Amino acid sequence: MGDFWDDYLVLKPLGGGLRDLFQLLFSSNVSRNNYIESPEGATLEGAKRRMLLLISILLQKTILFTKKPMLWVGFCIEFWLNLVSENKNFLTLLFNMIRGKLKLPDQKSPTFRSVVGHVDDRLELDKTIKYGDGRYLAALSVMAAKLVYENEAFIEQTVNGNWKMEFIKFFDCWDDYQEAPSTQAFMFCDKLEDPDLVVVAFRGTEPFDANAWCTDIDFSWYELPEIGKVHGGFMKALGLQKQGGWPKEAEQHNPPRTFAFYAIKEKLEEILERHKQARFVLTGHSLGGALAVLFPAILAIHGDEWMLERMDSVYTFGQPRVGDEKFGEFVMQHCFKGRRGYYRFVYSNDIVPRLPYDDKTLLFKHFGTCLYYDSLYNGQIVTEEPNKNYFSPWSMLPRHMNAVWELLRSFIIGYRWGIDYREGWFLRFLRVFGFIFPGLLDHNPQDYVNLTRLGTALITSAGIESLKID
Repeated sequence: MGDFWDDYLVLKPLGGGLRDLFQLLFSSNVSRNNYIESPEGATLEGAKRRMLLLISILLQKTILFTKKPMLWVGFCIEFWLNLVSENKNFLTLLFNMIRGKLKLPDQKSPTFRSVVGHVDDRLELDKTIKYGDGRYLAALSVMAAKLVYENEAFIEQTVNGNWKMEFIKFFDCWDDYQEAPSTQAFMFCDKLEDPDLVVVAFRGTEPFDANAWCTDIDFSWYELPEIGKVHGGFMKALGLQKQGGWPKEAEQHNPPRTFAFYAIKEKLEEILERHKQARFVLTGHSLGGALAVLFPAILAIHGDEWMLERMDSVYTFGQPRVGDEKFGEFVMQHCFKGRRGYYRFVYSNDIVPRLPYDDKTLLFKHFGTCLYYDSLYNGQIVTEEPNKNYFSPWSMLPRHMNAVWELLRSFIIGYRWGIDYREGWFLRFLRVFGFIFPGLLDHNPQDYVNLTRLGTALITSAGIESLKID
């Protein structure tokens, strides 16, 4: 693994067989297990802890087994949704087919939407939330975190045309361990001349991306000396180097490769050096939120204090846990002090902020404060979201009752709050399936956009409102 850390535990879901599964369950010697990569002689005490690793491996194996069917199903759904929208509606589509004038979707065109974009098709910013309002950056950030799921042409047209801001760059970056592109992000600023604000949005877990879902449920970690243990999958997605860990400069590859942390940092440095008054915001939904909060941590590791001084805040939505308690203390001490803020939004029963598992047998912990909103968009500031590990049997009935309410709400919210909040047939169809696994539907960006607009205002222009933390 290189000489840049001494302690690590990396799960390899395709590395072993049935014998290794039984060995993991009954033996603490994990260094000889083909499903685990760790230092020679490493042991893992605690049957419950090993059981959780076993569950993670089995879930990852199952997801990877369905990788190709997931991609095929995702492609078919996305193609059909865009085929209908390109031809305006289903009846027009049939009419165009008869006339031989069927419009086929182009995945790279500025009209092609992702599945996420079809679930929530809003493009406009809320015009009632003005710059200087405590809600402004959260509302802008969640729209950027939603928009980053789209293709480059769609993003550029939306930023320049709809938001009247300035698109800077789209990043499609390499994972040195998967040896494939895995991380997307984009950067924009509030105006072309002398910008005051630069925003970087990281793409999250795409609905039919097996690798991204495996990253979310992976319990692998690396221990960074004096810093703490950090989720391995998130570091790899951000640009962890196979041979050098986190060097100041990315390793040279042939052919050349672009890694998220290094490419974004380089472009951000260029802008900040040219515009001395500009500050930057990092944001992301799901996996993108984990990358957004990990980015300043690597800046701190490199000693890039001048860049951290120019960071305004980090806004994450449905973000999973990133590291252990020690890592959280490091990040809060070195990255979020003074006027810099870290705002972690969690909606209702969203399962992803409750992953990876957090109890005394595992090491992953959230840090900072949580801005938690229920399904009525009532917000409160808490140290941890309710039912922090999701799978409590006591919360099962309330979760399913809440899923029923969310379906009913989808029929009335547009009448109550206006056309911007109307939910289409596709989202209502998905909400029916939410009865089976309600935490998955609560993860969609629709409700995160809603809570920044309709929810309790917990952030003032000076930062977190001085409310009692429950």
